[in-house]
Amino acid sequence: MKLHALIIALLPLSLLFFGGCEDNAHKPAAAHASDHKDHEDVDAHDHGDEHADAHDQEEEHADEVRLTPEAIERWDIRVEPLKRHVLTETLIAPARISFNNERIAHVGSVVSGRVSQIQVRIGDDVKADDVPMVIVSPELGQTQSQYLQNRSAIGTAEATVEVARSLYERAKALYDESQGIALSEVQKREAELRAAEGELVATRSAVTAAENALHVLGMDQQAIKQLAETQEINPNYVLRAPFAGRVVQREAKLGEAVGPDRDALLVIADLQTLWVIADVPEARLGEIGVGSKAHVSVPAYRGREFKGAVTYIGTQLNTATRTIPVRIEVPDPELLLRPGMFAQAQIEFINTADEPALAVPEVAVQNVEGDTCVFVPVADEPNTFAKRPVRIGQPIGRMAPLLDGLREGEHYVANGSFILKADLGKAGASHDH
Repeated sequence: MKLHALIIALLPLSLLFFGGCEDNAHKPAAAHASDHKDHEDVDAHDHGDEHADAHDQEEEHADEVRLTPEAIERWDIRVEPLKRHVLTETLIAPARISFNNERIAHVGSVVSGRVSQIQVRIGDDVKADDVPMVIVSPELGQTQSQYLQNRSAIGTAEATVEVARSLYERAKALYDESQGIALSEVQKREAELRAAEGELVATRSAVTAAENALHVLGMDQQAIKQLAETQEINPNYVLRAPFAGRVVQREAKLGEAVGPDRDALLVIADLQTLWVIADVPEARLGEIGVGSKAHVSVPAYRGREFKGAVTYIGTQLNTATRTIPVRIEVPDPELLLRPGMFAQAQIEFINTADEPALAVPEVAVQNVEGDTCVFVPVADEPNTFAKRPVRIGQPIGRMAPLLDGLREGEHYVANGSFILKADLGKAGASHDH
């Protein structure tokens, strides 16, 4: 009875003990799950931070463009400090590129003959005094032969004069000494001397005429002297380039018969300096003058300007268009422009008295996603440029007043910014993808 009462008394304690053990047996698994979840949360947080850092880094460089040195040179990317300019008004006129008529040569032949050598093709460059073509001319050979014959005849004529003079002087001396010679004999010897002298004069005149004919046929004095010394006839007539330039036209083929009647066998043009003919409205003619600076652009080279100056203003009005042709002379050492191209000319006004103001070339300003911007070099990052929002005023001529966004002396991309804008657009599309 006592044992039964003891078991009943200990039963609650045993239940409490085993219940506690069961709770302890399940607690480590739950704790491990909780710890694993906490670890995953930490990893996810760390990975998210790394992704955010990378994204922030991309965002930080999203407005930057890096180019290779070769691309900078090829696209003429130029960096300049912001400075003050006298903003000069300009007029804009349609124009066309033309040859410089003072530096174009129509090279023809002054002799008749056949083309025996051609050393150039259209598009080839030549130097001054180069020989692009040779013509075999029977006419030239015959004239050289006549010249040599006349020179040879001079020696014979001079010898005849000497003999005639000697005979005359001997006859006259005998007559004066009453040596039994008749006066008629003296007169005969004198007549023979005068005839020989006349023949010598005629022969010398023939040599001079033949020499002049050789000059007409293109031989200079040195070549004629060489002919006289060597006695060798050379019927080859050489065409020479009068100045350095490019062959833009060739009107002869090998073996073709040519002559002085042909206008030109070759056309050589110096393309280092070209003419730009602008059509200026008559009402605006008073705004410009000879010497006015001009800036020429062509569709083929977007964003690039060719500088020149007005060298001539036409004297006759085109009554159909009410415009006057204005000639602008433009250096083109890179040979980029082509005669016949359409162009646009900005010609500066002749008188400007405005105060200098901070300004950038209009071509330096770009619209990037609705923002008016210029590009500036990134410090400590070579060949890297970033867009910089700016505020500009109304462009005057080809310059835009800069009101805000850059400090005086700060460097910016003055030429070629459209290339940076294009590359920035490509980079933006890549990031979006």
